[in-house]
Amino acid sequence: MQNTYDYLKNNFNISEKVLDIVAESEQEVSAYFDRLDDIMTLNQYKVLHAFQKNNISERHFSWNTGYGYDDSGRDALERVYSDVFHTEATLVRPIIVNGTHALTCAIMGVLRPGDELIYCTGAPYDTLEEVIGIRGEGKGSLKDYGITYKQVELTDEGKIDLDALSKAISSKTRMISVQRATGYDWRKAITIEEIEQWAAFVKGIDPDIICMVDNCYGEFLHVKEPTDVGVDIMAGSLIKNPGGGLALTGGYVTGRADLIEKVSYRMTSPAVGGECGLQFDQTRVMLQGLFIAPKTVNGAVKGAVLCAKVFEKLGFDVCPKPEDIRSDIIQAIRLGSADSVKAFCIGIQAAAPVNYSIEPVPCVTAGYEDPVIMAAGAFIQGSSIELSADAPMREPYNVYFQGGLTYEHSKFGVIKALQELIDRGLVEI
Repeated sequence: MQNTYDYLKNNFNISEKVLDIVAESEQEVSAYFDRLDDIMTLNQYKVLHAFQKNNISERHFSWNTGYGYDDSGRDALERVYSDVFHTEATLVRPIIVNGTHALTCAIMGVLRPGDELIYCTGAPYDTLEEVIGIRGEGKGSLKDYGITYKQVELTDEGKIDLDALSKAISSKTRMISVQRATGYDWRKAITIEEIEQWAAFVKGIDPDIICMVDNCYGEFLHVKEPTDVGVDIMAGSLIKNPGGGLALTGGYVTGRADLIEKVSYRMTSPAVGGECGLQFDQTRVMLQGLFIAPKTVNGAVKGAVLCAKVFEKLGFDVCPKPEDIRSDIIQAIRLGSADSVKAFCIGIQAAAPVNYSIEPVPCVTAGYEDPVIMAAGAFIQGSSIELSADAPMREPYNVYFQGGLTYEHSKFGVIKALQELIDRGLVEI
């Protein structure tokens, strides 16, 4: 340990006070790490079993050209995902550009004019507001196509309000969605146990209502996934958890076969669906990323727990608390000022292996209502399974920390963010 202390002090100008409080915090949360390791281990073997069940071999790493017909690697990749998530069918494609696109394909592929969508975890993530039609006009939103939308807020305790949801459901309700991760809210992520209770409740009212989950940031946080507990369809991004930091791009949608078929027609076009679409030589890294994803996610969530403990010890409000059960990799810290948010993100950027010398600044970003500051010195642009932090520049000035391809790097992000706050006179130890 002393060798590491000396190296960090001499090469990164980290003060002994910072190192001491991080080491003390790490010791205090180490008991929680055992439970996280158990989850990771089961998920690692679950993924391995899916690979072996589908007899993944070197021939699956080649790729086609043109239309992409009969791509055995693509088909095998999608079968592996279906086995990991225990679903009937999956689309895993580089032509799905991000999580918002995956969710859009899922929602707009299934819903038709006259249908109703309900989000029952409050407001969806900012980038989905224009998809739904909450803001923006004439962009091909659900609203433009005559699909109505309702929103049910969470309870004061951050739980799904089943009573309010039952009152919101109408004869037009076709899909009800849960956003598992916190987004830019100040709440804990929705747990698998809550998702199971919610899905059973909805099906008890009307078994034809489709239960959908935005699973971004949530994969491999539990030994079960939403599709194990009654969810019909879910979607996520490959440059978050399931890509393991290796996938260059892409997203996935998985669930019931009839729903995935409809989604495939939205992803490409009617009559084409999932039969076409090149992988652009990405099958290998998508498979390899999925294989290491449980371990990568484990390091990221440990880093989030450590981050919570360090800043809680310094008197900041954090969500979730260090001891809380985790259902995503995101850690929110209420820093209370724009200067502190900027300093935190500058520290995270300075901890990066790529573009560490760039200073992040708030800017207007497509899909977001407020200027957003993003720190992400990543190998993959926008990859938030890699060490990153971001925040909308609005009161009460919460910053959202996530990722780290290894626990040690996630931990170093905490160290550098704290050091930057201290150097700028915004935090005292």
